[in-house]
Amino acid sequence: MKNNATQRLKGQAALVTGSSSGIGAGVAKAMAREGAKVVVNYSKSPEGAEKVVQEIRDSGGTALAIGADVSQEDQVLRLFERMYEAYGTIDILVNNAGLQKDAAFVDMTLADWQLVLDINLTGQFLCARQAAREFIRRGVVPERSRAAGKIICMSSVHEVIPWAGHVNYAASKGGVMLLMKSIAQELARHKIRVNSIGPGAIKTPINNEAWETPEAEKKLLALIPYGRVGEPTDIGDVAVWLASDESDYVHGTTLFVDGGMTLYPGFAENG
Repeated sequence: MKNNATQRLKGQAALVTGSSSGIGAGVAKAMAREGAKVVVNYSKSPEGAEKVVQEIRDSGGTALAIGADVSQEDQVLRLFERMYEAYGTIDILVNNAGLQKDAAFVDMTLADWQLVLDINLTGQFLCARQAAREFIRRGVVPERSRAAGKIICMSSVHEVIPWAGHVNYAASKGGVMLLMKSIAQELARHKIRVNSIGPGAIKTPINNEAWETPEAEKKLLALIPYGRVGEPTDIGDVAVWLASDESDYVHGTTLFVDGGMTLYPGFAENG
């Protein structure tokens, strides 16, 4: 972790769901580096979560790991209870937990459809609802933030780009888009800011087959005008900015962090 932190999130408590690896781990580390007390949430990888926690602590930050399946309401309620026991409140929620379960549409089972929607969409609803309740109860704490709370939904370029063979995932992210916009519209009067990050291709375990060999990476780069595959730190840095007062007038929008993937590069010379 870097040591040139500006402490933009000093004194704030942040929950990053699904942060035992990949993008979530990158976000948790970035927020801790900026002074936030972080909950590293995991579902099936306590070892990964504890590794992230230890890295944060070794760098002088504050973190603890709490297990919970975000698709289960009782587990979400307990997750927030344990966070409040440790940190007293929540200032930042990063709704990051997500997964893929890919199949051709005609071969996709109802179980595979439901699993992805439960984690990727219902999980974001449950966590955002619980965070919003605390933000409204507590209100603005001016010495910590201009907003009463910040919710960052982890979406994807596939909230706007169709993805054959991944209809459950794309549908979940399209749902995240309107979940985010609708709660942003509803919660603004409470000084709660809600936004999404839409990553493109990021080097994480969820998509390692797409970039782990030179041949696969070359094929992937054809979709990325900027000419490189993203890293979890690219998302972490943006998440910190969205959670900070520097973005206080940013509300109800998706910030795509994708190297230009949403520019549909296939049309660059064939428009």
